[in-house]
Amino acid sequence: MKQKLLLEMLSSTILELRANGQWGTAHVYRSARNSFSAFNDDKDIPFCKLNPNLLKRFEIYLRQRRCSWNTVSTYMKVLRAVYNRAVDNGYALYIPRLFRHVHTSVCADQRRSLDASDIGNLLYETEKVPINGTLPLNVQKTKILFALMFLLRGIPFVDLVYLRKADIQDNILKYRRRKTGRSLTVALTPEAMRLIRMVANTDKNSPYLFSFLSSPEGTETAYHEYQSALRAFNYKLSVLKKWMGSHAHLSTYTIRHTWATMAYHCEIHPGIISEAMGHSSIKVTETYLKPFQNQRIDQANQEVISFVKGYAAVF
Repeated sequence: MKQKLLLEMLSSTILELRANGQWGTAHVYRSARNSFSAFNDDKDIPFCKLNPNLLKRFEIYLRQRRCSWNTVSTYMKVLRAVYNRAVDNGYALYIPRLFRHVHTSVCADQRRSLDASDIGNLLYETEKVPINGTLPLNVQKTKILFALMFLLRGIPFVDLVYLRKADIQDNILKYRRRKTGRSLTVALTPEAMRLIRMVANTDKNSPYLFSFLSSPEGTETAYHEYQSALRAFNYKLSVLKKWMGSHAHLSTYTIRHTWATMAYHCEIHPGIISEAMGHSSIKVTETYLKPFQNQRIDQANQEVISFVKGYAAVF
């Protein structure tokens, strides 16, 4: 069997991802590689040394450094992907269920959505005069974009950033999800069209619908511009949160979870929600909705208990 080391193969995979313009994925792989290297005292290991005990110790190491369970899951899935590639290329023996005892799922135990009143007030405010004296103009623009993301079915921020002017024909938006590659079509409501006109890119030489990027799509410079825009947007959301008086944490993920949550409370089938959001599978959608399904189950339990108590003998 050909010899190949884990960190070595991670490094070569990162170079391949960068060559393919997959800057975000390369960034995640680099973070996972750096974490495993630090865990193993900067020593590389052959794939034959990758075993359940080592993986469990790596998981414990990450948790001791206060990594979230979702970060643990992400890094483990990176290792699993590289291990599977090593197996396919004859660098490692296949070990059934090697990653069985470490965390590779996504946790959805935190409240990530706004209340209906919060998102309702936000939409109402954006229907009024656009300039609000209590907010800086750049945060006012963030508020408009935040509301627009909800009207576009919880569009991810990365997809919003890369939207092109040519993606809108009449009142139809057609774009491809950068994460899954799925093509989505959104009928733009009058409210959405109004908000787009308020914050659209006025540079006639730019192909982008909004003014987040100036570099050509697919370049590393454009990726860095996106990262900078993401950080700035999340900071402005922290200012917006104080203005809204919301108890929920505001981030670019919040509006996506909010749309899914509101759709669920409207009793829209999870399959329809999955299609609307462009998820790769309904399992992803169920991750969004799981906390609220648990709430309904708890509520049903209370109803059953109350029903039974209603028949208790009163002495």
